[in-house]
This record gives sequence, C-alpha cells and structure tokens, in this order.
Amino acid sequence: MIRDLLQDGFIKVFTKIQTYSATGPFGAWLRRVFVTTALEYLRKYDALRSSAPIDEYGEQVEDVDASVLDRLSADDLLECISRLPTGYRTVFNLYAIEGYTHKEIAAMLHIQEITSRSQFARARKALQEMVQSLIAQDNVSRNRT
Repeated sequence: MIRDLLQDGFIKVFTKIQTYSATGPFGAWLRRVFVTTALEYLRKYDALRSSAPIDEYGEQVEDVDASVLDRLSADDLLECISRLPTGYRTVFNLYAIEGYTHKEIAAMLHIQEITSRSQFARARKALQEMVQSLIAQDNVSRNRT
C-alpha cells in the first residue's frame, strides 16, 4: 500500500508539475500533493469509517513521563504509530507530525472537527499504552540481566 501511494504521489507530481506556480516553497507544494494522494486513498477505501465523536469517548488521556520516552528509540515510536488503526494514525500524523489543525483535518477528511479531536485523543491513548508496554518489557529484560 505505501509503495502504491508513493508511486501515485510521484505520478501526480510529474503530471501536475505545471500547476506549481513557484509562489511558495516547492517542498510545501510537493507535501500537499502527497498528503492529498494519501487522503484520496483513505476516502476511496473508507478507511476512516471507524471514527466516532469525542463525546462518545469517556476515557481521559494520562500524562506520560517524558523521561520514559528517552528510553525508546525513534524506530520504536514509529513502529507504535504504524500499529495504530488507520483513522487514528491518519489524524495523529496530520495533527502531531504535519502540523495541521483539527479544523483543516476535518475539511480534508470530510469529517467533523470533533471527530478529528476524538481520533487524536484515542491515538494518544493507544500510543501511551503501547509505550508503557514497551517500557515494561524493557524493565523486565533489564531485571533478568
């Protein structure tokens, strides 16, 4: 799937390069093409269907001790993010990594803003649980040695 999206993104770049107006950074235009390509795929396959409004989400997201994150590698964190359900991962990446607002994400994904917020909250909660599990496994392996 990722290779298909990457290929589709490059095809769009090469076929629509004439639409780049050079009024802004090329990297920003390129990023927009790839984000749009990925979002079109998600919409086509209805990958965001499992989203739910935040008022249906009763759990609170707990704070994570920052020192815990120091013991994890970037690869560990990326692996955790990749294991998120598609809707959670999409919103998490758009908000936390790409820097879009929930309002912008809602418009891009054709969902309500509150749904974007709930997906992000659920993604954070799931990531927190995965990180805690990794830390627990690390502690067990340290105690054995």
